[in-house]
Amino acid sequence: MAHSTDAGVPLGNAQLNLIGTSPAFEAALKLIRRMAACDATVLVTGETGTGKELAARAIHYLGLRKNAPFIPVNCGALPETLVESELFGHARGAFTDAREARAGVVAQAEGGTLFLDEVEAMGPHAQVALLRFLQEREYRPIGGTLVRGANVRVIASANVNLDTVAAEGVFRRDLLFRLNVLPLDLPPLRERGDDVHLLAETFLRRFGRQYGLAPKSLDADSVQFLSEHRWPGNVRELENLIHRHFLLSDSAVIRLVPERAQEHTPPAATVTFREAKAHAIAEFERHYLAALLARASGNLSLAARLSGKERSRLCKMVKKYGLDRKHFLVPDSLAGTA
Repeated sequence: MAHSTDAGVPLGNAQLNLIGTSPAFEAALKLIRRMAACDATVLVTGETGTGKELAARAIHYLGLRKNAPFIPVNCGALPETLVESELFGHARGAFTDAREARAGVVAQAEGGTLFLDEVEAMGPHAQVALLRFLQEREYRPIGGTLVRGANVRVIASANVNLDTVAAEGVFRRDLLFRLNVLPLDLPPLRERGDDVHLLAETFLRRFGRQYGLAPKSLDADSVQFLSEHRWPGNVRELENLIHRHFLLSDSAVIRLVPERAQEHTPPAATVTFREAKAHAIAEFERHYLAALLARASGNLSLAARLSGKERSRLCKMVKKYGLDRKHFLVPDSLAGTA
């Protein structure tokens, strides 16, 4: 795999944009290569934005199934009442709205890989259906009469520690055992050293090509900021930040941190306790919302679910602080930094 440029790894028409040279990331890449050489079920874990879907795609396209479909499924978007239909398909007339037969994602992935993203979001019914499928490697479309075998490799991903949620009774432990045959844990960006600078440079070049604009670079303060920031949204947060500033900056030299947070803090002697407290709360809310929108890639519904707030209330707060969700969106051509 190439790590020094943003070219990724050419595999026919596919490119695997797994970029980094840090020991932690190199260890993950080594596991990816070994996992691609076999056909067992993989469980990819890591914080949001660490690149779990990219890792799953790498395992697929480096393996024997590379010429067959790679079908990603967002488990959080599977309706609990329709999960078996989504997974296994249905026959015509199987239920009220089933006007024609439809193949499920398992059939769509035949011969290839089924990627179950955010598997921890599956409800109890969905977990039972998935467990039964993993045990038997067979399924029957809803309303169908024939049981069908499935030749698919399953790769799942989770943003949380599944051992913890299984201990809490939220996730089935027997399903965890079925998924966790080959575990792959991706390191957070804050533990990848100089990879953050390599990735930032990669994104700058990529956006320059995408928009046909002159090259841009980062100023000294921004380079220092890259090393100091904790990156709760990981690579996705970095990508969105570079994307936003690349488009909005009028200069060829980009400043990611135009003002330090402490410069916003009013001198204690010039304000009342209530004013200082209100200012601190406002600063916290603004920074929290920006990080939240980066984590959710501008999806307000997802951001509301992640924050535990009502969507309408969250939208009011985003508007209050002048944050534009469009600045946090990931273009289709760059999607996949999961």
